[in-house]
Parts: sequence; C-alpha cells; structure tokens
Amino acid sequence: MTDRPLADRLALVTGASRGIGAATAIALGRAGAHVVLTARTPGGLEEVEEAIHATGGSATIAPLDLADGDGIPRLAAAIGERWQALDVLVLNAAQLGSLSPVSAFDAKELAKTFTLNVSAQAALIGSFDAMLRRSDAGRVIGLTSSVGRTPRAYWGMYGASKAAFENLLLSYGEEVKALSKVRVAIVDPGATRTKMRARAYPGEAPESVKPPEVVADRILSLLGEDMETGAFVRVD
Repeated sequence: MTDRPLADRLALVTGASRGIGAATAIALGRAGAHVVLTARTPGGLEEVEEAIHATGGSATIAPLDLADGDGIPRLAAAIGERWQALDVLVLNAAQLGSLSPVSAFDAKELAKTFTLNVSAQAALIGSFDAMLRRSDAGRVIGLTSSVGRTPRAYWGMYGASKAAFENLLLSYGEEVKALSKVRVAIVDPGATRTKMRARAYPGEAPESVKPPEVVADRILSLLGEDMETGAFVRVD
C-alpha cells in the first residue's frame, strides 16, 4: 500500500479545530486527501491546516457554525463548485449538553443539543449526498458514544441525541447502499483525551486516557478496509 492511499481524494471533517476532529483531519491529509476543515473557530482551523501542510498534505478551512441552518447548504454549494465528488465525510462535531436528570432538562438546551447533534447532521448528509454518490468509494464515518446504546444516569440528553444520530446515519446508509458506492460506519472512540471528555470528567487525569491520534489512526485504517454499511467500531 502506498504511504498516501487517499491521494486525489476529497474529505470533509466537522469539528476539525481540536480533539478527534483535528487529529483525524491531519491523518487524512497525511494520507494524501485534500481535507476541508470546518468548525466554529478559525484560529483552531488555521493551526490544523498548518499541521496538514507540515506533513506535505493540503487543506481548505471553512469556518462554520453547523447550527446555522443556511450555512451547511452554502458550504456544500461552494465545495461543489470546486470539486465533483466527496469521498470521505467525517461527522465528528457534537455538543455534550448538561449532565442532569431527565426530569430537570432545560428545554432550550435540549433543543440546541439536538439541533447540532441530529438536525445539523441530517443537513450535512442531505447537502452532500449528491457529491458522495458521485464518488467511486464514498465513505461516511459518524462519531458516537457508548451512551447512545447503553443509557446512563444523567447522560440522557447526550445519549438520546447520539442514539438518534446513529439511527439517522445508518438509515441513510441503508437507503443508498444499493444505489451507490456510499458506505456508512459508526465509530465509538471510547475514553479519549478531548475537551468534551475533560468537561464530563473534570477530576480525571488527561494522561490516563488515550490521545485522539489513536482514534484518528483507526478511522484511517477503517477507510482502507472493505467497509460495509452498518459497521460499528469501538476504539479501546
């Protein structure tokens, strides 16, 4: 296998300014893909872009708040003007929301969490569906959490959003697998050294859990496999 197996491929990574998104974007760039980086923070995106260039890769930054309903179609239109197909879509961006009893949910925060974790993901799939179908090996990777499948006290807001996200993404995969080369997989990164993890477990020593680069490498290897829609990968 070449050391740049994704040469001439186009990838889009959401939440690419830090953590798993940033590490995945860098890994994809190092593997030869041109990576479109999107997140809300331009400064973080610029740092990731520089890191990709340092590996000999190429990237384009696209600062965007995914909760902005008009932003995703505009992004898709801009990318579609420059490229014919999208080969890799990594749906990484998400919001934790408050860890609280279901009976104490704040309705506005619940709506905001589902807007980013579910509605924005549906908008991304819808906006990039045509480009994914034009790829000869379109791949959609969604990042999830164990609480999406195993309910845990006080994690209901995030867990419910991830359960909905998984169903949404896998339903899309079932819809297109007989009509295109698009394949869909779910990745549960497990305990990983991220800002979200630090917020959820404030007393945890960061060095006690794996760095995001481990997850990024597994995503990269998954893309090189004969991936089938519905594949579920847990990174321990």
